[in-house]
Amino acid sequence: MSALGLSRAKASCILELSQKVNEGSIDMTPETLSLQSNEVITKNLCRVKGIGPWTVQMLLIFQLSRKDVWPATDLGVRKGYSLAWRTDLPTAKELEELGDKFRPYRSLVAWYCWRATELKDDPDYIV
Repeated sequence: MSALGLSRAKASCILELSQKVNEGSIDMTPETLSLQSNEVITKNLCRVKGIGPWTVQMLLIFQLSRKDVWPATDLGVRKGYSLAWRTDLPTAKELEELGDKFRPYRSLVAWYCWRATELKDDPDYIV
């Protein structure tokens, strides 16, 4: 796996996840994941060393298309929120609370926050 550019830690994480899937302690089939809540998926996957809440949030948003995921610890979301709402950079804890008003579409707002950071660096962007 190092030939593919994976660090030892990432390779170990992938191997552990593969073991848990093969032994049946984690079910990653689309059918099962589609029936599980975000909380259950997070709890199951975070049992794998190297997989944390942020990693699971990215899976929930980009792979499972869950519409109400709020990655408040993500620096890009924090920066984008600050730009879009013209506020100081919120802490993760502050952003967690600020996201409540966007339920049940927090994933979409997070995407716009990421996008805001990209637009800021665009020379054609007008504030």
